[in-house]
Amino acid sequence: MILHFTLNGQATRVECDPDRRVVDLLRQDLGLTGVKEACGAGECGACAILLDGVPRLSCLLLAAQLAGHEVLTIEGLAGGEAPHPLQEAFARAGAVQCGFCTPGMVLASHALLARQPRPSRQEIAQAIAGNLCRCTGYHKIIDAVRLAAGLSEDDS
Repeated sequence: MILHFTLNGQATRVECDPDRRVVDLLRQDLGLTGVKEACGAGECGACAILLDGVPRLSCLLLAAQLAGHEVLTIEGLAGGEAPHPLQEAFARAGAVQCGFCTPGMVLASHALLARQPRPSRQEIAQAIAGNLCRCTGYHKIIDAVRLAAGLSEDDS
């Protein structure tokens, strides 16, 4: 099938099987290796992308589901050579260690900040709940999102 969708702001045309997993399409066919595969069962969030601005797990999506939609991967977040402010906040807050969960965490956080620019710690925790981190722990990740949102410890 010929698949048309927007990928990281660019109109994209790909020929692929409609039942190809999106994680495989992105990583293997399109070279977007920021999308990680870990569990392959939708339980870890390493393969997260934004589909029309909503976090989705690419290991559970089929290529045909992308038709006519907008996909954002970690590679497209900054839109250039410089990191996105959210990526910078993750680095400054020490919320990155091995980096495997980071793309999914950043994209989930980006989606949260788009709909709630001043989230509480609880709202951040809920937004990233589908993303597992075994290295950094969630406190630094929550701190990073708050930093990106311009919130201090005094802000609730």
